Amino acid sequence: MTTATRGTMSVDWESRVDYDRLRGERLARLRAKLDESELGALLAFDFANIRYMSSTLIGTWAIDKLIRFCLITRESDPIMWDFGSAAKHHALFNPWLNQTHSHADADPHAPHHNAVRPRAEGGSRAGISTLRGAFPPDAGIAEEVARKIKRELEKFGVANEPLGIDVVELPILFALQREGIDVVDGQQVFLEARRIKTPDEITLLTTAASMVDAAYENLHEFLRPGVRENECVGLVSKTLYDLGSEFVEGVNAISGERCAPHPHIFSDRIIRPGDPAFFDILHSFNGYRTCYYRTFAVGSASRAQNDAYRRAREYMDRAIALVRPGATTADIVSVWPKAQEFGFPDEEAAFALQYGHGVGLSIWEKPIFSRLVSFDNPEVLEEGMVFALETYWPSADGIGAARIEEELVVTKDGCEVITKFPAEELIVTGKRYYTFNGPLPTIRNSQSHLNTPWGTADTSLTMPATAASSNLP
Repeated sequence: MTTATRGTMSVDWESRVDYDRLRGERLARLRAKLDESELGALLAFDFANIRYMSSTLIGTWAIDKLIRFCLITRESDPIMWDFGSAAKHHALFNPWLNQTHSHADADPHAPHHNAVRPRAEGGSRAGISTLRGAFPPDAGIAEEVARKIKRELEKFGVANEPLGIDVVELPILFALQREGIDVVDGQQVFLEARRIKTPDEITLLTTAASMVDAAYENLHEFLRPGVRENECVGLVSKTLYDLGSEFVEGVNAISGERCAPHPHIFSDRIIRPGDPAFFDILHSFNGYRTCYYRTFAVGSASRAQNDAYRRAREYMDRAIALVRPGATTADIVSVWPKAQEFGFPDEEAAFALQYGHGVGLSIWEKPIFSRLVSFDNPEVLEEGMVFALETYWPSADGIGAARIEEELVVTKDGCEVITKFPAEELIVTGKRYYTFNGPLPTIRNSQSHLNTPWGTADTSLTMPATAASSNLP
């Protein structure tokens, strides 16, 4: 079972993640996609693509610097250029790079992957890009990068074929072009290779999600009136790092009237009684990410907030019910509301509220689910895909909103949800209060801000027809 979690360490007494197999299968998938393309080579500056190709890492502090680069050609294994000390470390501890070889040196009668002769130069080398322009342009750094790349392209006989690049600084691009290299978009080749996850990748993604399960458990215990959004971010981050996360990419913590419209950033707002609060937790375990929303009510909820949650949950359940091999992204988004139904003029204005995206070494991979693009450009779901589905609905009293996200693995006959913290109904956090007449209700119509008809009415009775469902009264 590929979605099982058996611990975060490798052990001798149980089969867990096989990292040699992970490295080999990722590289094989990338090489296959390169062979299918019209490109002679791929050059990566993006951290996720570099890791997928070379299985190297120097720390997430460098994730946005575009300073390190990695090349693979049709006739060679990856060549990694990195900070000098990091390159030396790779040479010592990354033997799969030390043993890189030329396929041009192989026996022409042998299978493509067998019996090759190691190159004199290793696959880990010192090299640096322009530090996003911090180096003086006259220092010639961009030109040196271009010379390094051209030398390898010529060595392996692909200098006259297109070079695909994922992302690139303009000085590097111009320097490559001056060397006569035909630079084209290579990002699609990388993303096509990463579209289907291997069993080891699925295990790592599931393990990453299990760590967020734990973070939500701690957050549920902590969340109460008087704490601030930024304190919630700190608690979640500590929980994840204590469990072995390598990088907490972000924690969205949104509460009260900040929930609508969704600002996508936490603040220092103090959480108050009756507030809605939703969170998105993004982190990585051995590179594999999560994108995982949950919504809570603090102390109690209005009927409008509870209705918003039921609407978001219903749209989620309808979408999950359709996930199986052969279905398309258009099928999924067809059961989600149009932008105009929840207060936006068009799908671009509402982008990423009713949304889906692949999850892997980065949080937004193929396939993409959105009414903005999926009807005209549907993508077919395949076994082994891992993606997140997100739904959102603002509460009609104008105070809050609900946000839910589930991560799924496409199986041979359906899907499996790997985000396990409960989300079937709205969860109320914080201390339970008691009055003379007994426990204070968790749905309260007498809160001071509920002075509108939507604050006191049973809103489920007036739901638009597009949201009607047998699961809703």
